[in-house]
Amino acid sequence: MMVVIILSAVLMLIFQCAVSDVVDDFDKCSEFFLDNQPPEIPGVLVDSKSADQNHFKLICQGAKDKYTFATFYNTTSRIPVFSAYTYSGKGNFNRDQAKKPWSTEPQLDNSEQATDADYRTDPPNVNRGHLFPVCHAKDVPTAKSTFTLTNAVPQKVSFNGGSWGRMETYTKQLMDSHCLDNNNKVLAYVLTGAVPGTINLNNRVNIPKMMWTAFCCYNSKNQSWFSKAHWAPNVDEIVNQRTIPTVSLINLHDHLKNTWGEGLKLFNDKCLTDEPVNTNLPPPDTECEEEKSFCHQSRPVIFCERSCDHTESVLTEIRKICHS
Repeated sequence: MMVVIILSAVLMLIFQCAVSDVVDDFDKCSEFFLDNQPPEIPGVLVDSKSADQNHFKLICQGAKDKYTFATFYNTTSRIPVFSAYTYSGKGNFNRDQAKKPWSTEPQLDNSEQATDADYRTDPPNVNRGHLFPVCHAKDVPTAKSTFTLTNAVPQKVSFNGGSWGRMETYTKQLMDSHCLDNNNKVLAYVLTGAVPGTINLNNRVNIPKMMWTAFCCYNSKNQSWFSKAHWAPNVDEIVNQRTIPTVSLINLHDHLKNTWGEGLKLFNDKCLTDEPVNTNLPPPDTECEEEKSFCHQSRPVIFCERSCDHTESVLTEIRKICHS
């Protein structure tokens, strides 16, 4: 049995080798940002580079032999500031095909990031909340690449599987209908992030007080640029009793400036539109929400968490070989 576990770990790490990279700037994975321009965060992220390498790291995340999204990571709070990805339609795969154990970033020390051990403590009703969600992935490799803890934050269980999951489904439907490029293909640029709170999980990993997401795309039907945003506090909620309102990118900018300052810019000015849309959310029984209820149960541990704690030491040694 131990041989099978080790071989499985080796195979998993083979696909992880040289897949993700902690980089000096986002030039290597700039395709996940509109016009290849990452956000501007005063004193934090400037001209595609971290203004504080001691506390913020840039990661080009990937699967197999290509990058699939980008993450700006806070090594002090041990949660991502945001993940950036392109949405080109949900791939034709089911949740079983996207199964993958959660991983850490081999090029960061465990003291700089969240680990499985943090989520194995007695959490205050939180679980791993994807920033780039599986239900927005274009194919199975991309979906699997999202299962890195540098793409997750401690999210309230009822929020993750409730209003946030419904919002992810609604956003997907909105992009499918409003983000058709000149080749009639779905294409949108998405940013999803978190604002640190005052409570830590396991005395290490910050539990965000608020989560946000925004997208921008070209709408060839109207020959105009289109953007929408959502944000909500990361708090417990009653089932089906909360809806996250759809707001403009300007509204989100104004809210995030309380954290990041006046010079904040998520996308360039072409995205500062406010076209009215149908904001009726889909019913609760939706794909993203079903996926989360299956994947993100806090207890007992299921496939989203490592099934064998003793494999961690094996994985650590293999990672050293991969990145030596």
